[in-house]
Amino acid sequence: QVQLVESGGGVVQAGGSLRLSCAASGRTFNSYVMGWFRQAPGKEREFVAAISRSGGNTMYADSVKGRFTISRDNTKNSVYLEMNSLKPEDTAVYSCAASKQFFFSTALTNDEDRYDYWGQGTQVTVSS
Repeated sequence: QVQLVESGGGVVQAGGSLRLSCAASGRTFNSYVMGWFRQAPGKEREFVAAISRSGGNTMYADSVKGRFTISRDNTKNSVYLEMNSLKPEDTAVYSCAASKQFFFSTALTNDEDRYDYWGQGTQVTVSS
């Protein structure tokens, strides 16, 4: 079992930046593939980014590629999402998620059904 707590959300103007953090409990953080997802009002939850257990592989949704960067620090049991050049359409609740379903250190997934644990989320609002 792992508990995930996000932080770093807020209100920012279009073109601005935010850095989200997700802190995980437990001593096996490096055994989890980590992902960020978001859900805007009235919309389905969507994949944003994922990072492999080792941190060596990353994956991004086309809508954020080149603007967002996912990273992790296994010594601090944390995963981060650096968001630059924010747009109003990035407004959503951002949640981190952990998957224990992958053996290989380089594996990762954008399939939310493959994630086992979820945080409560943090609100990001981008004003125009």
